[in-house]
Amino acid sequence: MTKHTLFVCKSCHRSSEERPENAPLDGNILLDQLNTLCGEQFHADELEIKPVECLWACSQGCVVSVSSHDKPTYLFVNLTPEEEPSAALLEFMQLYIKSRKGAVVWEKLPELLQSKIFAQIPPVGSQK
Repeated sequence: MTKHTLFVCKSCHRSSEERPENAPLDGNILLDQLNTLCGEQFHADELEIKPVECLWACSQGCVVSVSSHDKPTYLFVNLTPEEEPSAALLEFMQLYIKSRKGAVVWEKLPELLQSKIFAQIPPVGSQK
């Protein structure tokens, strides 16, 4: 079985808001939410949630990326812990994993993610 990866930028935070000293960053909060829910829905051999230091989209709030071998990469931005995007992201992951080529049509995206998708990047080596 191909492993799918959900990259979470753990240094993300809404740049427009002052963060109290020692308060967790939005990316770390999202990472904790995902790890809590993921164990209930996925096997370790099909999905890996991987924290990364930075996804270079700092002006876009909390950012995650989804990728797998021979499937497009998806980039979601402006995720906030208050919206609790973890359930929507894991719902998206179920669609992505089940899709042979990783294509998830916009209408099938969980409603919360429809306004958060920033890019679908074709897999390396894909044809037109």
